[in-house]
Amino acid sequence: MKAYFPRTPNFIMRVFSKYIWRFSFNKKEIYLTFDDGPTIEVTEFVLRELQKHNAKATFFCIGKNITNHPEIFKKTLLEGHSIGNHTQNHLKGWKHSTEDYLKNVFECENIITNTIETTKNLTFKPQESKLFRPPYGKIKKSQAKKILKKGYKIIMWSVLSADFDLTITKEKCLENVLQNTKNGSIIVFHDSLKASEKLKYVLPKVLDFYSKKGFTFKAIC
Repeated sequence: MKAYFPRTPNFIMRVFSKYIWRFSFNKKEIYLTFDDGPTIEVTEFVLRELQKHNAKATFFCIGKNITNHPEIFKKTLLEGHSIGNHTQNHLKGWKHSTEDYLKNVFECENIITNTIETTKNLTFKPQESKLFRPPYGKIKKSQAKKILKKGYKIIMWSVLSADFDLTITKEKCLENVLQNTKNGSIIVFHDSLKASEKLKYVLPKVLDFYSKKGFTFKAIC
């Protein structure tokens, strides 16, 4: 049995109601999100595919990857996508003290802020709203409370593509998305090397399928 749900159950959303799991059912809008980048080639592939459909998305970035690939990060910003904090080192909150976890979150925050400040020709303010997604979706109540107090929105998801799962096929990954996406869904992909094979198969098909159905792909703000 898999240790995750392709579609987040409603009872989980109710229990953790301070987190954002989805948006309005009344609008034909989808919120694509990408975790773990920026990554050479993979993030660039995602940006090319989004551009083909005039789609915007949200990238939850790992601080050390921003440091390693600042130009890809800046390109993401310049193309009008939203940026979120995914910790400095992809920490699982359940395995770390609140103090150590928050230190890692704020280290990533500083890198994001400093990189944005050095990005030329940026005509908008991507950090007017601070977004955070806990790696693995695992976070202690004490950690979440302090992150929310710092002005962050904790963004979870309603649809998990499972592109990270090496035991499933790319066709199953696509099925996870197509069978569970509705108006206002927040979908998780990963712009990482581990997920790249499935991502490169699934993302173009998802963009094409929902574009033809009249959906708009929006960034979270």
